[in-house]
Amino acid sequence: MNWLYDSVEPRVMDEDMLKLAVGEQGPRDEAGQLARQEGILFKDVLSLRLDFQNILRIDSLWQFENLRKLQLDNNIIEKIEGLERLVHLVWLDLSFNNIEAIEGLDTLVNLEDLSLFNNRISKIDSLDALVKLQVLSLGNNEISHMMNIIYLRRFKDLRTLSLSGNPIAEEEDYKMFICAYLPDLVYLDFRRIDDHMKELAEIKHQYGIDELKQRENLIQAQLDDERAQWEELEEHKAAFVERLNGSFLFDSMYAEDVEGNKLAHLPGVGELLQAYKDKFVIVCLNIFEYGLKQQEKRKVELDTFNECVQEAIQENREQGKRRIAKFEETHLLSLNAIRDESEVTNLEMKVAEHSKDITELFNMLMTLEMQLVEQLEETINTFERNIMDLVALFIENVQSLMAQCRDLENHHHEKLLEISINTLEKILKGELDEDLPYDVRALFVDKDTIVNAVGTSHDLHLLKIDNREDELVTRTNSWCSHLVDAIHKDEIMRNRRRVKEIHQYVDHVQNELDNLECSEIID
Repeated sequence: MNWLYDSVEPRVMDEDMLKLAVGEQGPRDEAGQLARQEGILFKDVLSLRLDFQNILRIDSLWQFENLRKLQLDNNIIEKIEGLERLVHLVWLDLSFNNIEAIEGLDTLVNLEDLSLFNNRISKIDSLDALVKLQVLSLGNNEISHMMNIIYLRRFKDLRTLSLSGNPIAEEEDYKMFICAYLPDLVYLDFRRIDDHMKELAEIKHQYGIDELKQRENLIQAQLDDERAQWEELEEHKAAFVERLNGSFLFDSMYAEDVEGNKLAHLPGVGELLQAYKDKFVIVCLNIFEYGLKQQEKRKVELDTFNECVQEAIQENREQGKRRIAKFEETHLLSLNAIRDESEVTNLEMKVAEHSKDITELFNMLMTLEMQLVEQLEETINTFERNIMDLVALFIENVQSLMAQCRDLENHHHEKLLEISINTLEKILKGELDEDLPYDVRALFVDKDTIVNAVGTSHDLHLLKIDNREDELVTRTNSWCSHLVDAIHKDEIMRNRRRVKEIHQYVDHVQNELDNLECSEIID
């Protein structure tokens, strides 16, 4: 435990501690005093200092969702945790604590500066998500293995590194190794790396660097390939036809089909099965290609709809801005005229006239908004009909193609049953020339047994086809339903925001008039 706090009770973050810290670190002017009286929202805090608080565990920070800078140095923190919601964090100081492992940073994708100076860390890892990392301070820890440096090569923006005070820093080749394997580094242990040092380091470690680069290139190529496959799969999922561009569905039908796999050993079944598979895959490919085309049509429909909505909103906004600009031209003149008026009767008349102008502006802005609401409602309803028609057509045609899969399965079932019964008759007459595996021959004890085996295989295949069809239909309808609901909800929220904006603006200009009127009457 940090010796500074041996006589102080360890603390866990709580709301009282955070409120106190936010209040003390807020502005000291009149606005700051007012904020402290009314209460400062944690979500509005951008910087928070909690150093020298004897904090043992990080907690209760989830409300600081917009925090950019967090200072937690000089505490007794043992574990990095409770930072998941701080996704906008850019600067984090956890130096002078009791942390043994780097963890809990997976969501901090915007972090640029991280200090873990003077802790108990022995391994550099679990920083993969910090793709923007520029400054890393790990001095005075327990890092002893030079291979930790290799891990840092993935951080392309890393320019400043501190590792002094670690066992690794005592290695004879310490600086040369780091300069060679982290060539973009600018500062090491608070000193600028000179170009001559970089050149010598590169020459000394040339072989090792070349070998490492080859491995990295192979790994990167593999990652790129996996990424491309993942992106392609996501595109297919968006079209609801993933894994229909091949034999995936057919193979899944036989993956758990014990009887079907046994029956494949019967004479003539191999050729029958291959012909069945070829035709089945062709139907699946037809579904797949049709699905991609329909997805593109749905995308075009959605993009066109969004463009229409944005154009309508923008045009309506421009009309509102022009009306407001025209109003404000006379607004200041009217206020000045009221301010200069000394006659009470004239003052009241001018106030009433301008109040009428404000009311007319409010009515006009609300009329514009109502016109936009009606326009967007018509646009949304048209889009809803179009997208539902596209989805219904897609489902109808897919179901027709899936019916072809069932027809192929039924035909295969009939042929397989025919071969199986013929094989049974040959076995009973002792006329079967081919040797069958023991588990296959065990099916041919009587007609009921073989019919049941063939039927079980057939039922399993139909179930797989039905399940895939049901999944496609359910997901497609769900996507359509959620999309339409989201569009309606977005329009409701847009309307509420716009009405609120109008009220706030009109209230503002009305308050200006009311305050001026009051001051003139008092004078």
